[in-house]
Amino acid sequence: MGEFEFEGHVVEWRGPAPFYFVRIPESDSADLKIAAAGVEYWGQVPVIVELDGVEFTTALFPKDGVYLLPLKDAVRKAADIQLGAVVSVTLTVGRPAAPRQNPF
Repeated sequence: MGEFEFEGHVVEWRGPAPFYFVRIPESDSADLKIAAAGVEYWGQVPVIVELDGVEFTTALFPKDGVYLLPLKDAVRKAADIQLGAVVSVTLTVGRPAAPRQNPF
C-alpha cells in the first residue's frame, strides 16, 4: 500500500482521560490520504507502525487536515516516550497480511 517515514512531536489531547498522539506532518498526511484510498473507514486509516523499536498496529485519526497517530500507554512505556518528544516513525498503510499477536 505505502510505507512512510517521518518525525513528529508527541502531543496530548485532554479529554476525560489524557490521550497521546504523534501529529503527522501535512505533506505526509496528504500522501497518506491518497495511499489510504480503499482502506479508509470513517476517516480512520489502519496502519502497521514501528516507533523507536516498538512495532504495533493501530488506526490514524484525521484532525484539522492532518492525521494523528495514537500512542497507547503500553507503547509509550515500551519505547520510553515522553510528552513533547520528537519520535521517528515508520508506518505502512493497511492491515497485516496474516494475523499477528499485538501486545498493545
